[in-house]
Amino acid sequence: MEGDIANLPRSISRSRSRAASWRDEVFASGRYSRRTMSVNQDEEALIWAAIERLPTYDRLRTSIFQTALDTTADDAAAAAAAARLERREVDVRKLDMNERQQIVDKIFKVAEEDNEKYLIKFRNRLEKVGIRLPTVEVRFQNLTIEADCYVGSRALPTLPNVALNILEAGLSIFGISTTKRRRLTILKNVNGIVKPSRMALLLGPPSSGKTTLLLALAAKLDPELRVEGEVTYNGYKTKEFVPRKTSAYISQNDVHLGEMTVKETFDFSARCQGVGTRYDLLAELARREKDAGIFPEAELDLFMKATAMEGMKSNLITDYTLKILGLDICKDTVVGDDMRRGISGGQRKRVTTGEMIVGPTKTLFMDEISTGLDSSTTYQIVKCLQQVVHITEATILMSLLQPAPETFELFDDIFLIAEGQVVYEGPREHIVEFFESCGFRCPERKGTADFLQEVTSKKDQEQYWADKHRPYRYVTVTEFANKFKQFHVGMQLERELAVPFDKSAGHRAALVFKKYTVPRMKLLKACWDKEWLLIKRNAFVYIFKTGQIVILSIISATVFLRTHMHQRNVSDGTLYIGGILFTLIMNMFNGFAELSLTIARLPTFYKHRDHLFHPTWAYTLPNFLLRLPISIVETVVWVGITYYTIGFAPEASRFFKHLLLTFVVQQMAAGLFRLISGVCRTMIIAFTGGPMMLLILFLLGGFILPKRDIPNWWVWGYWISPLAYAFNAYSANEMLAPRWNHPTSDGSPTIGEAVLNTFDAPKHAYWYWIGLGALLGFTVLFNFLFTLSLIYLDPIGKKQGIIEDESEMEVGGDSREEPRLATRPDPRREVAMQRMMSSQSDASASGNIESATGVAPKRGMVLPFQPLAMSFDSVNYFVDMPLEMRDQGATEDRLQLLREVTGAFRPGVLTALMGVSGAGKTTLMDVLAGRKTGGYVEGDIRISGFPKNQETFARISGYCEQTDIHSPQVTIHESLIYSAFLRLPKEVSHDEKMKFVEEVMDLVELNSLKDAIVGLPGVTGLSTEQRKRLTIAVELVANPSIIFMDEPTSGLDARAAAIVMRTVRNTVDTGRTVVCTIHQPSIDIFEAFDELLLMKRGGQVIYAGPLGRNSHKIIEYFEAIEGVPKIKEMYNPATWMLEVSSIAAEVRLGMDFADYYKSSSLYQRNKALVNELSTPPPGANDLYFPTQYSQSTWGQFTSCIWKQWITYWRSPDYNLVRFFFTLVTALMVGTIFWRVGTKRNSSGDLSKILGAMFGAVMFVGINNCQTVQPVVAVERTVFYRERAAGMYSALPYAIAQMLCEIPYVFVQTSYYVVLVYAMVSFEWKVEKFFWFFFISFFSFLYFTYYGMMTVSITPNQQVASIFAAAFYGIFNLFSGFFIPRPKIPKWWVWYYWICPVAWTVYGLIVSQYRDVTKVIDVVGTGKNVTIKQYIEDEYGFKSDFLGPVAGVLVAFTLFFAFIFAFCIKTLNFQNR
Repeated sequence: MEGDIANLPRSISRSRSRAASWRDEVFASGRYSRRTMSVNQDEEALIWAAIERLPTYDRLRTSIFQTALDTTADDAAAAAAAARLERREVDVRKLDMNERQQIVDKIFKVAEEDNEKYLIKFRNRLEKVGIRLPTVEVRFQNLTIEADCYVGSRALPTLPNVALNILEAGLSIFGISTTKRRRLTILKNVNGIVKPSRMALLLGPPSSGKTTLLLALAAKLDPELRVEGEVTYNGYKTKEFVPRKTSAYISQNDVHLGEMTVKETFDFSARCQGVGTRYDLLAELARREKDAGIFPEAELDLFMKATAMEGMKSNLITDYTLKILGLDICKDTVVGDDMRRGISGGQRKRVTTGEMIVGPTKTLFMDEISTGLDSSTTYQIVKCLQQVVHITEATILMSLLQPAPETFELFDDIFLIAEGQVVYEGPREHIVEFFESCGFRCPERKGTADFLQEVTSKKDQEQYWADKHRPYRYVTVTEFANKFKQFHVGMQLERELAVPFDKSAGHRAALVFKKYTVPRMKLLKACWDKEWLLIKRNAFVYIFKTGQIVILSIISATVFLRTHMHQRNVSDGTLYIGGILFTLIMNMFNGFAELSLTIARLPTFYKHRDHLFHPTWAYTLPNFLLRLPISIVETVVWVGITYYTIGFAPEASRFFKHLLLTFVVQQMAAGLFRLISGVCRTMIIAFTGGPMMLLILFLLGGFILPKRDIPNWWVWGYWISPLAYAFNAYSANEMLAPRWNHPTSDGSPTIGEAVLNTFDAPKHAYWYWIGLGALLGFTVLFNFLFTLSLIYLDPIGKKQGIIEDESEMEVGGDSREEPRLATRPDPRREVAMQRMMSSQSDASASGNIESATGVAPKRGMVLPFQPLAMSFDSVNYFVDMPLEMRDQGATEDRLQLLREVTGAFRPGVLTALMGVSGAGKTTLMDVLAGRKTGGYVEGDIRISGFPKNQETFARISGYCEQTDIHSPQVTIHESLIYSAFLRLPKEVSHDEKMKFVEEVMDLVELNSLKDAIVGLPGVTGLSTEQRKRLTIAVELVANPSIIFMDEPTSGLDARAAAIVMRTVRNTVDTGRTVVCTIHQPSIDIFEAFDELLLMKRGGQVIYAGPLGRNSHKIIEYFEAIEGVPKIKEMYNPATWMLEVSSIAAEVRLGMDFADYYKSSSLYQRNKALVNELSTPPPGANDLYFPTQYSQSTWGQFTSCIWKQWITYWRSPDYNLVRFFFTLVTALMVGTIFWRVGTKRNSSGDLSKILGAMFGAVMFVGINNCQTVQPVVAVERTVFYRERAAGMYSALPYAIAQMLCEIPYVFVQTSYYVVLVYAMVSFEWKVEKFFWFFFISFFSFLYFTYYGMMTVSITPNQQVASIFAAAFYGIFNLFSGFFIPRPKIPKWWVWYYWICPVAWTVYGLIVSQYRDVTKVIDVVGTGKNVTIKQYIEDEYGFKSDFLGPVAGVLVAFTLFFAFIFAFCIKTLNFQNR
């Protein structure tokens, strides 16, 4: 490695003496004698001398590991003990877990303090030999980014709109443009320099373009955006090196594999990112130290060597990152996801940050990394990053939403951005001065960061106007930006940008010029290990699949039992073909489980791919290879159980050929489904793309329609269908066996050949090998195409900006901030603001407001309600001990999360629940609100003195969850109307409810967004802050007396948090009881609270009482404790309080704050208050409601169906996709079976029609079943929240959801039946047509309800998908297609009668042929019978049985619907 060598010929003796004195300084922590020290030094010097003599390769891997020999000595001997260190030579690659932990614990006892000490030692070590670290300077000049978006209601995703979009996309290829789309500027001509060794903060209100700027600097912008201007690193343009490896973008969305633990996630990331230049640096350092005769400090050397080793399964850098991010306590906990309980939200946020920090990248663009973290944790992380920046000259630009003053002080440079323009960019010291020069001043007790975000906002600017000589007028963002150019900082920036960066001054090692820095085989090994780990974690799925195969193979073997199988004639041979086909199709469908598993992991894969963690093939190869053993087991199980039981050809060679073929079919199917998931990328589209591919392969596989009957225009499909090759190979293997060699009655050479002839299958034994070879080819092809699809396709689901027509108010996703527009003022909103600013405004003011809007101030919050207090005494909460903790040696059965929590919440008092992450704030709130679904609660909870009853309590309380769960397809206004109409009492009239909704929208400032679609969090629709306000509004419209809010301000910037807190404060001022958990309050947010309940880890209370003016009460309480440091001037009391009560502080003071609180007078006062509130006031009555829900069942039903109808109308990816699939199926069935209905000459013609009907209904049905699952699964999470809030009972909800399906299924059936009926040319009789319509309609409907039912009885969509697929096989087998009813053994015939598909096929055939008396030829027997007689003899279809068939189809539909409703009501899969 080239290093800038400075003064190397410095005298070695000087270096030696410096090293010694420096070591003295580091080790001089005791009072022990110099002699002991010198002995130690001599011993160490001897080991160093031995290490020096090693060859370079070994020398860089060997260091000294020090362990204390005796730590049990008393204080007097402690110093001497410290001297007795054991030193041994170690290979840093072979450190075990305990040794690594020892090193980290020893070097980094207190994260931020020791991190700085370590980095300074590291820096000194480099400077001593004159090595300068490489640095990166990032510049952006004249950067403008634009996007297109739709305007007005045209942006709502309704069915017609999406259909139009698709049409327009087609037209635009020919250059025809039709719609009203508008170009929006996200960033407007911005310039700046992100400098190394200066910590830079990016501030700005939401939707100002922060994320877009960070993505532009990290070279990760969406290619659809138009970009002008350039971004350079050290003078190099982004095309000249690999920016994604040089810098890392840390997203605000947490995308992780829920099955992996925190440490495993970091280890995988560290293995993929490698060690960068750390190893080269170490080699150069060792060389120079050897030349200069310098011995490094042992600990430092050990740490540097251990973190520079590449390709190790677990690197020391992981332990270091876990430590500085405070994740060491949960390193062995799984990350978790929607359905798997894992780490907390704040911890997940830190995992996202840590995943990128473990790499060697020192240029970081960090997007809102503090969401969900308490202020002290944020401070600690930013402090550690600041030390990295200052000491190792890294480059960091970080956007934060609500930086506390002390965190804000850690930054050197501030980038302030608003409406896509840079308002200020330069040193932090000058920013307040800049705004003062514009006439605005930051008030006392106001965080500078909060001031900066509000001063550019039209609504908040006026309060900061300080120039008394001039009247205030609104200063626009553009004016600020222009003033900045004349400000001395702006002029300085312009001068710096005018001088191009000198490339020769930059260090070549600072940039990465290779796409992958780790050797490809090591990356493959890392992916292999990860894949194996995931297979172990998902073992349940694979065991479930194997169990499913065992059951199906037993069913198959007993249906085609050998005692019932003969080899007399062609008809018997056809039955064997049925058995073969069932084997083929079941092993084909076995791959279906791959779909949901692969798609669930795609988001994480895309993240790793975009960060260049590993090449795509390193992901797909282990994915394929590691599933081979599982597949071998499944194949052996299937063939072992079925082959001889069914009585296939007995020769051993044929058995093994059959086994091999089944295994290859499984590989081909898994490859095909992987390819489908890679191309489709979302569940709904994949569940359509999957069956569509299968349908083509199935219909053209040569077994439903023999090859000779396939129309010429479709025959190519036969040759590209893997199923055709598989079928030919299976049938050749069986039918050319010696036992099929005797001649038939109708003169064909042999029975075997006659059977093959019936299916038009090849009659040569070599077709087995051709089929096998073709299937292997397909397997390779599908896996290769899967890899290509992952390389070239991006995730689906781009954000789309919407602009309201009249106000041009823009609503868009927040995660990839798309277009932003300036907003015109909305007078109603201004009035609402004023109304909130002064809750007791004087009469004249209210008169003005009233005349301005026609609405009296604060009227909305005055729907009558009953103020209620809540008291709780000695509340404990336990859960069953998690398995991971049991494995680590925990002996108790239960884990206690809350201990003896006592307190009270009163009307008109705003209480904050605070504590560090993991203190049990949300747990306490869930317990009090009755939202826990598991665990054990002890203690007394009362509402105004009466014991709490959950059913009545749900009516008078509201709960704003931390995760903002809403139906994604409705608008804000609709969400509120829905909540109000279900939760306000019947006595409130329709008009009053609508007025109340308007009032609440005013109060929460959502008026301008009322027609915005909610969308899915982090994917589409509202930003986090808008979603948060909607969550509060949805609860407020219920007019509750007690409201719980879980972190209402997390994920918001200061201005949004202020708006939300104003909303909360206004709610309290109406006399309601409000409790909020809160993480990172700024001073003004913290002081908006009246009382505080402070908790520490372990769920214990350490303070409960008033805050006092300027928080003086809580400050006095903690400052009275001996040893607690006094609060600094202008310091945030919330942060100070968390710092002085931390676990580290308890250790330092040698006390327990919970015990201190219990012995205080404050505790006695609280206990007295709780006792007082535990007895009902005289004359008070307990809460009573005549009905459980505020609306009648009919009222609940009408509201539910209204919302469900809107949801369905705006779910194009569900409905359009389903309609499209049905259309394609109808056209395919029509063209493949073109005019087959007119051919009625032989039994073969009838079996074709049977196959056509069975195939079409089965596939459209399965598609309906699969596509409805994700829709129901998403809505179910909303249902859990709404039911917990007591909005409705499960029955009206379930009926509404089921009724919404009927019109869509009706439309689907209509065009399907018309197309199929006409193209297949059935008989045009009114009665026959309507029977066909009736049977198809109910078949599609019962399949849809069956899909809904599978979701309702399983915990998540993946399991539902596997569960549903299990029955497709049985439906297939007993449908009467593979084996006609008269040939099913008696012990299985009962299942034929309860198989819905069998009734469908029965109905379709009988409705068409019950009256046809034409004589046909029965193949292979030489007999002639009428069609009516043939369908009765061969299939058991009686011609007078149509009425019962119709009744049974309706009954199946109602049965699945009933089970869905029943399970939605009784089963709850939410773990809380």
